Amino acid sequence: MARRWLALVFMTVLGAVASAQEAAHPPSVIHLASEEWADYTAADGHGLGWDVLRKVFEPAGVKLDIRSEPYTRSVGLAERGEVDACVGSYRDEDSSLLYPRWNFDTDHIYALGLASSPLPTLETLGSYRLAWVRGYDYQNYLPNVRNYNEVIRRTGILSMLTHNRADYYIDALTEIDYVADRAKDPAQFRKTHIAELPLYLCFADTPQARTLMALFDKRMEQLVKSGELKPVFEKWKQPYPFATGAANPL
Repeated sequence: MARRWLALVFMTVLGAVASAQEAAHPPSVIHLASEEWADYTAADGHGLGWDVLRKVFEPAGVKLDIRSEPYTRSVGLAERGEVDACVGSYRDEDSSLLYPRWNFDTDHIYALGLASSPLPTLETLGSYRLAWVRGYDYQNYLPNVRNYNEVIRRTGILSMLTHNRADYYIDALTEIDYVADRAKDPAQFRKTHIAELPLYLCFADTPQARTLMALFDKRMEQLVKSGELKPVFEKWKQPYPFATGAANPL
């Protein structure tokens, strides 16, 4: 009995030492899944999002291993622990994933509609027929939304608007611009700012991902305090989301 007790104590100590070593020495790679957003999380590794995350992890000795997947599949990969985190989640979207204290960027949410339509506001948005990409769940983040349609692809959005199947298409500004730029008559459409939504990495609920999440929060605090991320956003001509010098409130 005493021998068995000593063995149990020994194994417990070994586990504690291993956990302490893992915390002191995070993994050398973080496996990330993201939808491919133009000039943000491109499959070839270029874009604002990847540049920000490289700035966070690589000086701490952690390389990015990226894979491009549709957003809902990226979330599923994180849920199953097949990647350490998915990129571009809104806070607490998925109760089975872990969310850090710091966001890494902010989504500038716009409504795209016909120029002849009434000017929408955040307060009036719920009275219109809306559309967005499946899995983005804007109904959880925009007030009074009742009538919406989730689409699989962005390719049919302009047709939906011109044929009166939706009043407004909701998306981040970069994606709104991507859709609007493909219009034969751009003057036919108008984009309107609606909201600002913080963007997060959503981490898998695994020991390795927890270690990486703690490192992420530590590094983000350092980078925002030092102002080192500002040139990254300036390079991509995007607004700097940390003007207050603090994380978004939980």
